[in-house]
Amino acid sequence: MKKIVVLTGAGMSAESGLKTFRESDGLWEEYNIEEVCTPEALRKKPALVLEFYNKRREQLLQASPNQGHLDLVKLEKNYDVQIITQNVDNLHEQAGSTKVLHLHGELMKARSTGDESLIYDLDKDNYTIKIGDRCEKGYQLRPHIVFFGEAVPMIEKAADICSTADILVIIGTSMNVYPAAGLLGFAPAGIPIYFIDPHPNISEKDDLDLHIIADKAGSGVAKMIDELI
Repeated sequence: MKKIVVLTGAGMSAESGLKTFRESDGLWEEYNIEEVCTPEALRKKPALVLEFYNKRREQLLQASPNQGHLDLVKLEKNYDVQIITQNVDNLHEQAGSTKVLHLHGELMKARSTGDESLIYDLDKDNYTIKIGDRCEKGYQLRPHIVFFGEAVPMIEKAADICSTADILVIIGTSMNVYPAAGLLGFAPAGIPIYFIDPHPNISEKDDLDLHIIADKAGSGVAKMIDELI
């Protein structure tokens, strides 16, 4: 069975109603990124950071997988599908994808500030993290998110996965932000690469078997599937 590796970014979840910090009407509009998404912010203004991510979880709990998420699940009937996502939402898992690697952490999880191995699941009945919420070792809990300036612990595993791909699919991400952008370089030479985005910023190259689908995830994934199956 051939292996498809799928790299997804914010555009994957946009049709599910999840806003990104780059959008003028997004959830980040009322926040300064440096005040809510850096290690320094967590130390200086922990209550503000926790409030911000509590709001993001509240937003996620009102969202559902879109057709693009659901169509990727269909691929598992004919391919070994591994998803590597820059998104912190769990919409791939909600849709039914069985192999999902989160590069930037997971919104519906909390982590100990003193022992990174202590990670806890959150759910719709218990999705907030407050000052005073602690792990069993007594450390304050924090979002299980890779903040700006922190290392991306899953990047090496992601690179290994990309190196085993028979087909690479990129959905809803500019692939301009490192280290995630570097994953393209680990894909085997000559394999088909599908780039799905309504505003693709990648050009045809002689040394790449590149297939550009200028469409949103919800309909673009279906077009790709029609070509593959």
